[in-house]
Amino acid sequence: MKPVRTRFAPSPTGYLHIGGARTALFSWAYARRHGGTFVLRIEDTDVARSTPEAVQAILDGMQWLGLEHDEGPFYQMQRMDRYKEVIQQMLAAGHAYYCYTSKEELDALRAEQEAKKEKPRYDGRWRPEADKTLPPPPSDVPPVVRFKNPKDGVVAWDDQVKGRIEFANTELDDLIIARADGTPTYNFCVCVDDWDMGITHVIRGDDHVNNTPRQINILKALGAEVPTYAHLSMILGDDGAKLSKRHGAVSVMQYDDDGFLTEAVINYLARLGWSHGDDEVFSRQQFVEWFDLDHITASAAQFNTEKLLWLNQHYMKQLSPADLAAKVKPRLAARGVDTDAGPSLEQAVALYVDRCNTLNVLADAVEVFYVPVTPHAELLAQHLGDDARPALADFAAGIASVAWEAQAINALIKETVTQNGLKMPKLAMPLRVILTGQTQTPSVDAVICLIGRERVTEALAKYL
Repeated sequence: MKPVRTRFAPSPTGYLHIGGARTALFSWAYARRHGGTFVLRIEDTDVARSTPEAVQAILDGMQWLGLEHDEGPFYQMQRMDRYKEVIQQMLAAGHAYYCYTSKEELDALRAEQEAKKEKPRYDGRWRPEADKTLPPPPSDVPPVVRFKNPKDGVVAWDDQVKGRIEFANTELDDLIIARADGTPTYNFCVCVDDWDMGITHVIRGDDHVNNTPRQINILKALGAEVPTYAHLSMILGDDGAKLSKRHGAVSVMQYDDDGFLTEAVINYLARLGWSHGDDEVFSRQQFVEWFDLDHITASAAQFNTEKLLWLNQHYMKQLSPADLAAKVKPRLAARGVDTDAGPSLEQAVALYVDRCNTLNVLADAVEVFYVPVTPHAELLAQHLGDDARPALADFAAGIASVAWEAQAINALIKETVTQNGLKMPKLAMPLRVILTGQTQTPSVDAVICLIGRERVTEALAKYL
């Protein structure tokens, strides 16, 4: 068998979205699974819409996901001479021809076909045939180059996801492969690239299914080996509609901004349309070892934000406190929060990680240890009643001499509520509100211990 060579070929007309990231992941994983080569190709021939910023966004997204390429990135705009060379070869071999049909003629043809309720298509008026005499080329119409598509038979392939797919060649008209200004078109460039780069497996979205028969016919005309195709079904949003910006699927890097870990996003993407039994949580290495094309589902995958959040929390909990703190610290620094002027960030994130499902939520939670806390008046009114004040005063007096460890602080809290004839929440809740501005925290003794004796004393004095 030939060595596996896959490619990811995004167009830099926007950022790397979640559907493109899944395509890249599957292409990367298939190459890694078979000890092959993963090629990155930037299809930037849409000059009007392609931007350097979009190229960089794609490269940043690939880097964040850890999908390192073995060759590339190759840029189609840097391969124009090669495309033009192949077009001339196809013209010389009779696989392509010049077409002088004007825009006005094409518009009239389309209107006529639509009036007859026919499928709009080029009618082959400039296609050379053995028994056909072509008119002299008009001098005022710059010609396009069209591919001479076979007229008979079918073009078919065994799609690794969708099964056998066939198109009658009569359904395919003669595709333009070079515009009037000489620039080659997308479907043609893809064929030359896949041929030159020796791509053996094309894994891409099923929005390309209709391009595939045209590309297969061009590849055959070039004498190139046709790759194996696997077309991935679309991804739907939580609501069952096609995934779009309104679902928050703006960019892969947005997941980084929103506090998701790369490991969680990779694990989640892997399960979008592919499965390995009932396994939900697995490492990148396990995914590579397990990945195949046979277990990609042909039906649409549905995005589930709750599952992604659950996975993200799982991976956050797998990190050491030091690694977790290293990821949270720059997020707090971006808000102007100095974590060096406070308790150990490692201890803070370890205390709260079980309650948080993104790095941003974790940063929100632990920020209270490093900034002045001003509880909402409503919370103070609700929890700092006259019945709690004596107990708070007793507790404030007790912390002056108590050993500063969670166990000793816990014993002081229990002693205080017992002496004041209260239940635990009557003291614990006002303590939470005064010290953190929150009503939900981890064990209040651990929170108090981390905040520190001096700051706790000052806060209690302020509200008593």
